[in-house]
Amino acid sequence: MTFTRALKYTPFAWLWSGQTLSRVGDFLYEVVLAWWVLEQTGSALQMGMVLVFSLSPMVLFSLIGGVMVDRWPRIPIMILSDCLRGVVVAVVAVMALNQTLQIWHVYLASLIFGLVDSFFQPAYTALVPQLIGEDDLPSANALSSLSAQIGRIAGPALAAGIIALGGTGLGFVVNAGTFFVSTLCLLPLLKRLPRLSTTSSDEQAGRIWAEVKEGISTVLGRPILWISILIFAMTNITLAGPYSVAMPFLVQENFAGNVNMLGLLYALFPIGYVLGGIWMGRKKVIRRRGLTSYLGLALAGLGIAALGLPLPLVVIGLAALLNGAALEVNSLIWTNLLQVVVPAEKLGRVASIDLLGSYLLLPLGFGLTGWATDLLGAATVFIIGGMMTVIMAGVALLHPAIQQFD
Repeated sequence: MTFTRALKYTPFAWLWSGQTLSRVGDFLYEVVLAWWVLEQTGSALQMGMVLVFSLSPMVLFSLIGGVMVDRWPRIPIMILSDCLRGVVVAVVAVMALNQTLQIWHVYLASLIFGLVDSFFQPAYTALVPQLIGEDDLPSANALSSLSAQIGRIAGPALAAGIIALGGTGLGFVVNAGTFFVSTLCLLPLLKRLPRLSTTSSDEQAGRIWAEVKEGISTVLGRPILWISILIFAMTNITLAGPYSVAMPFLVQENFAGNVNMLGLLYALFPIGYVLGGIWMGRKKVIRRRGLTSYLGLALAGLGIAALGLPLPLVVIGLAALLNGAALEVNSLIWTNLLQVVVPAEKLGRVASIDLLGSYLLLPLGFGLTGWATDLLGAATVFIIGGMMTVIMAGVALLHPAIQQFD
């Protein structure tokens, strides 16, 4: 089966094209924003606060966002989200170009971005199964992940060139443009999108929290859902913490602070994701999904742990590739599982609960990782984080719901 077969569905091809460009813009924005904060404040604390303002709305509003994308048409929600983000970044760009942008403006923009993402991300997850036949969902999910990896690789490089050419203001302008182009790519879907079937009780539901409770009940009613959301929330500490916080310190400790080595490692992880996505996307049917998913998580833990060991450079590089590929296998199986297990009319709510689980512990994880890195050293943090991930994956595999899920 071909990796790109989902692109034969024209609505998905439009969606994927727009989101690929948008993801490049997202990672471009991260670098441009970080550079602006560095230039204007020179404060790591201020950069951390920007992340807090971005994450907080995701934690607070993701459940409500899931209800809304199950209650309202998903394409208009996504169009409104892209337009709003485009306008916000355009305003930021104008202020940056006029030298009037202040840090509190950035905080406000981050809050709006986090709020909008609370609606956009569940809408995207719930929309894809409406556009794609079930046999082609592995391809669609792999392509969606590929968009993120293209953005992760191209966005920072593009940002560096734009900043060198015209400064951070020009970078904000380009990012705003990506949102408006993404909006144009969504417009053809308005007429071609199949109508979502919902029950009369869903249509008549008048209380948001009652619908949130229904989504939570759906998760709690399937052990593989609540176990996985819980495990993935904790591995955001053990995997994302070392990667996002301790990596520069690891390079400083083990590679004499070689910035080129840091760049190489950050490039190898997304390349691993791409390789894992291509392998998974070629499959029409994924078998033994519970076992394969958690074996992938365990391998990702071993890959992170290996980075903390005194190994040859080529082995370190292979460990980074392994981590990315294994996490991609785990992630794509999880997305596919949600799409086929959860009823379409509840998928937005369940996706929002998953999103909440992903972000809820991140601030704690980043804080604990920073503290542990100062206390124990970056290499030890990588080893501990990786082995804790392996242990958690092994514990999850003890549950029959994980072992038996095909």
